[in-house]
Amino acid sequence: MLTDLPARPWFRNVIVAAVMLGVLLLTYMVLQPFIVPSIWAAILAYVCWPLHIRVSRVIRRRQTLAALVTTLIISSLILAPIGWLAFTFQDEVVKGYHEVEQLLAAKPELPTSLRDLPLVGPWLVQHWSAFTADPTALKTSLEQLLNSSANELRMVVGGVGRNVAKLFIALFAMFFFLRDGARFFSQFRSVMEGFLGHGVRDYLTAIGDTTQAVVYALVLAAVVQGIAAGIGYLAVGISAPVLLGVLTSMVALIPFGTPFIWGSLSIWLMVTGRVAAGVGLALWGIVVVSWVDNVVRPLVISNATQMPLILVVFGVLGGVIAFGLVGLFIGPVVLAVSLAIWREWLEHRRMPHTPTSE
Repeated sequence: MLTDLPARPWFRNVIVAAVMLGVLLLTYMVLQPFIVPSIWAAILAYVCWPLHIRVSRVIRRRQTLAALVTTLIISSLILAPIGWLAFTFQDEVVKGYHEVEQLLAAKPELPTSLRDLPLVGPWLVQHWSAFTADPTALKTSLEQLLNSSANELRMVVGGVGRNVAKLFIALFAMFFFLRDGARFFSQFRSVMEGFLGHGVRDYLTAIGDTTQAVVYALVLAAVVQGIAAGIGYLAVGISAPVLLGVLTSMVALIPFGTPFIWGSLSIWLMVTGRVAAGVGLALWGIVVVSWVDNVVRPLVISNATQMPLILVVFGVLGGVIAFGLVGLFIGPVVLAVSLAIWREWLEHRRMPHTPTSE
């Protein structure tokens, strides 16, 4: 009886299923560190595909060379601003630290409007008095903060290093997506149609349209936020408003990142005695700069994908919470596919059923 067991169809099916499941699990374990960079690479390749087509035509459809040229162009557009920002930010931090030292050495008085703030006012007066009484107090406090936060700083530095590595992996993988993307997409669509039928084309269209709309909305919202913030910096008399506007625009690519820029500048203005300018910049940041992201991005995605505005907002916020920064794309894409399935089901329900002949 036991010798006949392996020959039974159900047993062979169980063995095949277990082997396939094991292979899939091992494949996932091997590829897991590269999933997120590959998603970014696929997004970049898809958005840059029109540029790749133009480059391919110029160099007479040599796909490998065209993919290499397109990858180099996109890499330059991404890495050059990041490098410029890193060097500029480092210089500005050093200059800002020296300005703070000079300000404390002059022993200025904390503005009355800040001293009279409930709860916060006494805390500010205590620390301000300590810093102005001892010029080295600021340096000592920073050293103590760094020593007490050594583990957190190592985690931050490690996180930055990992993200830089993921960026280079994504750019490297983008080359292969550009070179072999058309063939891979054709094979993927053929496989998906075998499982889900021809309706999968609507799902893939929804994925493509949503991804493209999210990228355009992300860039457009960041640019508009940078311009709006630059206008605010110029209005309150902050030096280098263009530089700070560009910095705000780049930080705006990170969800809820801009308040760290205009908020820090608002606090600095208030501490240095320009309370009205600081409050004005804070209000400008809250009412105008931050709301640009909350209005422009959802509207662009909603208009491009015909998704209800509330689903776009939920998709962006829920995607970021669930998947991190790449969730900016995954969240709306998932909801777009779900909406496409829902609409297809409703359309199928509306179709008149052909009566069967008896």
